[in-house]
Amino acid sequence: MDYIFHIIVLVSIYTTLAVSLDLVAGHTGLLSLAHAAFYGIGAYAAAILAVQHGVPFIGGLACGMSAAAALSVIISLASLRVHDDYFAVATFAFQMVVLSVLNNWMELTNGPLGMAGIPRPNVFGWIVQSTREYAVLAACVAVAAYWVVGRIVGSPFGRVLRAIREDEILAQSLGKNTFRFKATAIAISAALAAAAGGLYAHYITYIDPTSFTVLESILVLSMVILGGAASRWGPLVGAICLVLLPEILYAIGLSPFVAAQLRQVLYGAALVAMMMLRYRRAVRRPAVQI
Repeated sequence: MDYIFHIIVLVSIYTTLAVSLDLVAGHTGLLSLAHAAFYGIGAYAAAILAVQHGVPFIGGLACGMSAAAALSVIISLASLRVHDDYFAVATFAFQMVVLSVLNNWMELTNGPLGMAGIPRPNVFGWIVQSTREYAVLAACVAVAAYWVVGRIVGSPFGRVLRAIREDEILAQSLGKNTFRFKATAIAISAALAAAAGGLYAHYITYIDPTSFTVLESILVLSMVILGGAASRWGPLVGAICLVLLPEILYAIGLSPFVAAQLRQVLYGAALVAMMMLRYRRAVRRPAVQI
């Protein structure tokens, strides 16, 4: 049973990551490759505060979310000047800068050696010890992330984000401050990703920079695309598929090398299929009203 609850924890953490990225990539149309950077910022903030300063889980989570939201201003400023593929390049650069800091700032992050001894969470007196309890906590965070993003995209604010995705110049001509809307969406997305990072750090109890590379950003983006960008249950479906796929390949007896190669082939085939399906739907998509 612990194995099943472990999978639930991973699905919940990646669902939080995917639904937060979907707010930016799916609903706003900004292709970001820096989500693992915010994920790592949240993880390291929670770990450093808990291990070195004894800050409780909730405090570390809040600080990590605040730090990620503050640093998201860098990407927001990039979105003011560049668009489309150039924005993706700018977020990739931010991702590499953050990864370099995690690897080289030995005094703060312990560099490539990572940080160990991260305590299990204490949530208002509830010490989360078992995998079952952590599955409940991670699922609650994923539900909260779904609720926050759902409230945003269903509001007039969300309609402006979709208008920016379809035609930013038109949205500007209607008097909308598109930079403010994009910056807010990026900050909320970054904060939710940092919350997932704090959960991950306290669950694994050891983190190092290899968990927050650009490949992790691509994995989360793949979940969004595979499940269907800007769809209600897309992030959950994508997270379930891409978390369970490696486990299924190992379960049928494939060697780790063969499973890793086959997983990449299946990822690519699934992404191509979903992109073709989404393109056909986009052709029939009605105009956005704001």
